[in-house]
Amino acid sequence: MSDEGIRLAKRVAEFAGCSRAEAERYIAGGWVSVDGTVVDEPATRVLPAQQVALLPGATAEEPQPVTILLHKPAGLHGKAALDSLQAETLFQTEPGQRFLKRHLSRLTPAMPLETLASGLVVFSQDWRVLRKLGQDSDRIEQEYVAEVSGAIVEDGLARLNAGGSPKTPLKASWQSEARLRFAGKGIVPGQIEALCAKVGLQVTGLRRLRIGRLALSSLPVGQWRYLRDSEKF
Repeated sequence: MSDEGIRLAKRVAEFAGCSRAEAERYIAGGWVSVDGTVVDEPATRVLPAQQVALLPGATAEEPQPVTILLHKPAGLHGKAALDSLQAETLFQTEPGQRFLKRHLSRLTPAMPLETLASGLVVFSQDWRVLRKLGQDSDRIEQEYVAEVSGAIVEDGLARLNAGGSPKTPLKASWQSEARLRFAGKGIVPGQIEALCAKVGLQVTGLRRLRIGRLALSSLPVGQWRYLRDSEKF
C-alpha cells in the first residue's frame, strides 16, 4: 500500500458496499467523516489507519445547489465580495442545513451592487434563481437608503420620483434631513447617484436593504447566510 493512501471514494465504496459514483455523492453531500472530521472532497486520499465513517442519515442523493445572501461592506468589489464568503463569515445555518466547501464553488453573482455601496448581494449555484434575478430584474423591486449631502432643488423630490421609466417607476422619500429612501424595479448600478446629482445632491453612502421580498434584516455586515427553502424573491 502506498504511503499516500487511496482515494476516499474508493474506501467508502469498499466498506459501504456501494458504487464509486454513490460513494462520491456521499462524500460531496458531507456525509463522510475521516478521523471525526467531515470531508467533502472525493479525491481526498486516506491511509489505512484512518477512521472513515458514514454519518447518521447519510444519503447518496446529489447535493442541491445553494443560494447565498451576503451583507456586502462598502468598498468591496465583486471578486472581493465573492472571496469574502468563507466558513468563518457564515452567520447561521438553518435546521437541516450543513455547510459544505462545495457551496462556495461555482457561485454566480446576481443583480450587482456598486463597489462603494453596501447591502444585500446574492450569489447562487441555482440556474432558476439566476434566471429569475436576471430575466425578471425589471419586475423585482429593490429598496435602498442613500446618505446625501447638498441642497436639493425646489422640485427635487418630485423629479426623483419621476426618475424611473414609465414601466419601472421610482419611489423616493425623506427619512431624515440627510437620508433618502428609494424603492423601485429595475434599479441599476449608478442610477440613484445620477438622479441625485441632477437635483443638487451628492450620495455619500448607499445601502441596499431589500431585493423583492428578501431583506437584510439582522444579517451583520460582512457575513452571509443561505437562502431558505421557504424564501422567494
